[in-house]
Amino acid sequence: MREAVFSSIVSWFGTGDRAADEALDGVSFLDLFAGSGAVGIEAASRGAGPVRLVERDAKVAVVARRNAEHVGAAVVATTATVASLLAGPADRAYDVVWFDPPYALGNDELGDAVGAVLANGWLAEDGLLVVERSSRTPDPELPPELADVWSRRYGETTIHYATRKADQ
Repeated sequence: MREAVFSSIVSWFGTGDRAADEALDGVSFLDLFAGSGAVGIEAASRGAGPVRLVERDAKVAVVARRNAEHVGAAVVATTATVASLLAGPADRAYDVVWFDPPYALGNDELGDAVGAVLANGWLAEDGLLVVERSSRTPDPELPPELADVWSRRYGETTIHYATRKADQ
């Protein structure tokens, strides 16, 4: 599934003709609910940068840092809750904002987080929002500021994509 998702992201950026380790060269990537950091590290391995991982559990964030160091991935791992991080102004606008919240996270909480990403400048004007959810849960209710909403199902997981409307 991860390979298919990254192929979709690379295709969306129109960089599929580049070498795999350069396919996301110059693309900034924010991995929210990062866990072990696998998605953000994968993005870095494809040339994305800067890459920021956000994980609330300090012990898990240490694992993410170690995983990144082990493979030589240039990432910054932040220990914070997603809600607290997103409540403030963005350190930068990211080209890709990846959400992989616990499947138990409700759509209202997810909607609040997506709203904060948009309101506080975390998603670049021409950026891509990606949300991973269980195929058994309802589709996320994304704010009207997002356009070109589409999804792909991979067994028990559905990946939802969206872009910011041009006039937002």
